[in-house]
This record gives sequence, structure tokens and C-alpha cells, in this order.
Amino acid sequence: MEGKAHRRLDEGLERQNGQNISIIVREFKHEDNPEVQKIFYEGMMEMIPDTAFRGLRFHPESLLLYAALTFVCFLITMGWWVVGLAPAVVLCGRYACSRSVIHTYTDLALKGDIEDTEKFYMKTPGYCRWVAVHEDKVVGLVESHQITGGVLELRRMSVDQNFRQCGVGVALAKKLLEFAMTHRFSSVVLGTTAYSHPAHRLYQRLGFRLVGVTNGYFAKGFRASLLEKVFYRVRHHHYKLDLHDNLNKVKH
Repeated sequence: MEGKAHRRLDEGLERQNGQNISIIVREFKHEDNPEVQKIFYEGMMEMIPDTAFRGLRFHPESLLLYAALTFVCFLITMGWWVVGLAPAVVLCGRYACSRSVIHTYTDLALKGDIEDTEKFYMKTPGYCRWVAVHEDKVVGLVESHQITGGVLELRRMSVDQNFRQCGVGVALAKKLLEFAMTHRFSSVVLGTTAYSHPAHRLYQRLGFRLVGVTNGYFAKGFRASLLEKVFYRVRHHHYKLDLHDNLNKVKH
């Protein structure tokens, strides 16, 4: 199992490592915290336009709601200017709500487990954080979270914008899967609200399979106000990699 998994991950690293940069993945150290927080923050901020604009086409129910609201406003005002103004109001509303929710979630994370690594990760079995380093510079991070005795969660994989498509994500995932196999976890799961295709292709190349989608996912920071219910809506993709199933395939 380990040999097959390592070969698959190494092949993925070779495919993505177009710049052929040298990457070392090691456990997080306290002095890495400023760079880790910066990478995490920038990655979260990228989700604002992704959620507000790019994700809109994946939510026909939201489009129907906006069209209905536009029609009602038109009937009330009988002004064609409403039809022209409505799309701008919708986009502004989605951006404002996405920014509010994501900022709140990011602040909670930065002031919680990301800041206090000693409490949340370093002293609990199944919890760990690794960083990818290139020439003494932290360029990516990933965390593990033990859900149950046999299930490990891959969390918060983030890569510096200047080191995308260089194999950093694959190298980080490889380290986490090695950890999962060493500690005999039966499976690794992850969830993502990303709408970008490269993120999903990365997980699929690593052997993860899509097992479900939650339409209308609520993360920490969602206050369930009327405006957020109308303008903030994301899809949460659930991925799973069964380590024992792959092991049985190798044996047979």
C-alpha cells in the first residue's frame, strides 16, 4: 500500500512540478507562525470573489430568487431602471456578505487554533501541522485533524500564490498521507468550498473520490442573518480516500 501510494504521489509531484523547485516538508515550528498566518489569510481572501462571483453559476436556486426579487421590484416601481440596477445590487450584496463571513471565519481561526498551535495540534494525537519550505521560506501548509479513531481529516491546505503549480500541494498531501498510513488510519477525508478546477483535480490525482456535495454549507462566521441567507451560499464538496481499500487492492 505504502509503495503504491508513494509512487502515485511522486508521479503527481513530477507532473505538477513544472518549475522543478526543491521543496522540503517538515513539522511546523513556532517561528513559522507569521508566514503560516500570512499564507492562510491570503488564501482565505481569494475565496471572497470565488464565492461571490464565480460560484454564482453553480446555484440556479439563487439566480431564480434574484430574478423573482427583480420582477417584484419592477412591479412595485414600474421602472425599467430596476432591471438594470438589480444585477449590480446583487453582486455588491454577494461580495459584501462573502467578505463578512470569510473575514469572520478567518479572524476566529487566526485567534484560535492557528495562533495557539501548542494547544490545538502539538499535544493531541492525530492533530498536526506541516509546512512546505523552499530555500528557508515557508510556501505552504496543511493540517490534520482526527475525526474518529480511524478517520483523519486533511484541513486548511494553503499554498503561497507565487508557488502554485509547483508541486507544493502534492508534497504537503504526501506528508499527511504518510502520517495517516504510519498511524494506521483507515481513511482520510477533506472538505472544500473551492470552485476552482485545479483544486479538485489535485485531490482526484491523489486518489480522493467525491462522496457528496452539500449545497448551502454554513461555516463558522455565518450569522444566519436575512442578508447572508439571500446573498451567501456555497457548495461544500466532500472527498474521501479509503486507505484500507487501496491496501486490499494491492494484496489481491
